Amino acid sequence: MTSIKTAISIEESLYEEVNALANEMKIPRSKLFAIAMAEFLRHKKHRQLLESINEAYADDLDESEQIMLEAMRHHQGKLQAKEW
Repeated sequence: MTSIKTAISIEESLYEEVNALANEMKIPRSKLFAIAMAEFLRHKKHRQLLESINEAYADDLDESEQIMLEAMRHHQGKLQAKEW
């Protein structure tokens, strides 16, 4: 994979924390930033997927789904009655 150099500006306190963590992990700061960005992007994609799923289920059932749900409830009720 091709690497591209980039420059960023961050607060000094954050820089110090990043530097300390990179030293602790025995990896270059640039690698730590790459790991952090990959994780951020992964999290963002998962959040977007969850929002899409929630949006898809947010609306009410349409008429055919309502009919199917009622039929399933009726059938389930008959099954439960047979068990007793």
